[in-house]
Amino acid sequence: MARILVIEDNQANLDLAQYLLEHRGHQVLVATDGQMGLAMARRERPELIVCDLQMPVLDGYGVLEQLRRDAAMAGIPVVAVTAFSMSGDEEKVRMAGFDGYFSKPIEPETFVAQIEAFLPSA
Repeated sequence: MARILVIEDNQANLDLAQYLLEHRGHQVLVATDGQMGLAMARRERPELIVCDLQMPVLDGYGVLEQLRRDAAMAGIPVVAVTAFSMSGDEEKVRMAGFDGYFSKPIEPETFVAQIEAFLPSA
């Protein structure tokens, strides 16, 4: 199974995503802010990153920008999971360079399959 980094500042959302992904057999790395997530991505080289957009220290857009500047990590798929779900938000997220977009609250029944579709081996 895959190593997936989840960057999320809301503990309940983080716990749910971690539980669902680990239950499916994935190794889950966690970070509670963008800066911590970026450092963990550089150190651990996950196969996929699931990232909140609105976080302290460094937001999801900043995380993505830093990842894409680093040749060693530029190819890692990054999926935004966010409470922003207004008209045009998905387009803004995709235009920024995220590989995918899911709005919160996540649907436990479909979340893992949706995330797994972004794994490089999928």
